[in-house]
Amino acid sequence: MSYKSKPARKQWGFTLLELLVVLVILGLLAAVGGPQVMKYVSSAKSDTAKLQVEEFSAALDMYKLEVGRHPNSQEGLQALVVAPAGAANWNGPYLKKKTVPKDPWGADYHYASPGQHGAFDLYSLGADGREGGEGEDKDVVNW
Repeated sequence: MSYKSKPARKQWGFTLLELLVVLVILGLLAAVGGPQVMKYVSSAKSDTAKLQVEEFSAALDMYKLEVGRHPNSQEGLQALVVAPAGAANWNGPYLKKKTVPKDPWGADYHYASPGQHGAFDLYSLGADGREGGEGEDKDVVNW
């Protein structure tokens, strides 16, 4: 009887050195590409705020067409989702959602009617929550 030895199995997988090289390469890519990704994220928030201000402006114009005036500063943007007292012909809500959304940085939008720059002023103070600023801190306004 002949005794056959089992053939050696091939080992599939990666060595520790290969895994470390891949991790170093991924770390270098993240270091180079990470700031670029963050730049796009911050500009996306500003773009979202601009779109929301435009949506509010359109809703406020529809409110004025039906009620005959823009909501005053006391009624605020809440008048777009809940009928204020004495608002005849209110056919809202004028926003798709039944709540007034906050800006992309988690703060309330500022609304004044009558405004200093038009029939109403509507704006977000940006990421820093203060007037003025550059980049993501820049105010997003309707005028």
